[in-house]
Amino acid sequence: MTFHEGLKTHLQSGCTTISRAWSVTRRDGVQMGFTDHDCDLTFGGMVHRADTGLTARALQQSTGLSVDNSEATGALSSSAISEADIAAGRFDGAEVASWIVNWANPDERQLLFRGTLGEIRRSGGAFEAELRGLSEALNRPLGRVFQKPCTAVLGDGACGFDVSTPGYAHTAVIETIKDRRVFQFAEPGGFEPGWFQRGRLEVLSGGAQGLTGAIKRDRSEGGSRVIELWEAMRADIVAGDEIRIVAGCDKRFETCRLKFANQLNFQGFPDIPEEDWVMVHPSVATAKAGGSRR
Repeated sequence: MTFHEGLKTHLQSGCTTISRAWSVTRRDGVQMGFTDHDCDLTFGGMVHRADTGLTARALQQSTGLSVDNSEATGALSSSAISEADIAAGRFDGAEVASWIVNWANPDERQLLFRGTLGEIRRSGGAFEAELRGLSEALNRPLGRVFQKPCTAVLGDGACGFDVSTPGYAHTAVIETIKDRRVFQFAEPGGFEPGWFQRGRLEVLSGGAQGLTGAIKRDRSEGGSRVIELWEAMRADIVAGDEIRIVAGCDKRFETCRLKFANQLNFQGFPDIPEEDWVMVHPSVATAKAGGSRR
């Protein structure tokens, strides 16, 4: 990384006007800027606010592949980082960039850190957020898993299925809700019970807008449709809010072929033998006709 020459000259002058700034980009696209200067700083098309009380501990960076470690601390406020947004998971995995800036000339700045937010702890009106460097992604295992069920997520790049295809999603207005987990709304018609089981629920309006949940059960009840999630929504959601539900997939080849007509993109191995098939002696094998030993 090349250090900014203007900032380098400024630092070598011995009389500096230096501050630090951070930008946070949530996964829902919301961007926020912060600075420890006593006035707002504007650069890169973003206003970095001075009244947030956000600070960061010294960065531990390396030239190898070890994970860079740091923490950001700050005060919770309704106008910046609120406790409700943290509890709802809106800052989970958010992208973070840290800069050193000449506040007298913000064009003289240097990027010090880029990564994501990790564990966030909050108490006493304040929060502490772990900062994870870009090399953190190298700690995750990659590669194919040889198993019968499909390893893709419905609608992702490996699956290739368009979940906006008519007949595979439905938008509804919540009529009743229980424990932020059980939703009831008018029967949509055309969708058999269980069609959305193992699918996804997306909140389109209200206090929980942008949040999603995994569908555990999907049933018809007295002329209404009832959707139950595995876990309760982590933000307030009330009757009248709009939701979108997406069809579920149980990862079986038969489901991929019959429900989605997407068998060419199936990412599992439906004909793979059982784990103990190599240990089975012919005398105790259930199939002795010379065919498949699945």
